[in-house]
Amino acid sequence: MAWLILIVGGMFEVGFTTALRFVEGFRNLPWTIAFLASVTISMACLEYAARTIPMGTAYAVWGGIGAVGTVLVGIALFDEPAGLVRVLLIFTIVAAIAGLKLVA
Repeated sequence: MAWLILIVGGMFEVGFTTALRFVEGFRNLPWTIAFLASVTISMACLEYAARTIPMGTAYAVWGGIGAVGTVLVGIALFDEPAGLVRVLLIFTIVAAIAGLKLVA
């Protein structure tokens, strides 16, 4: 269950980094609320998961999910570059996350 909660937390990290793009100095209220809600849920999930999963592993997986997800959102929605090297590096992060799960 802790791993599922950690994955959900990582997805909410993608949510808060995406919302952060639109907060406009925290003057855009709907996006600011989305950012604050996502940060709160994401951190709560990380805290809960870290009760069972070693903190270093939990943080690395949570951050990796957030990083990979944010890059993918940037590519899909904001026309950020998706060059071969960038995609290979994303796969490297995913492989490292899977490796941490296997040794945890």
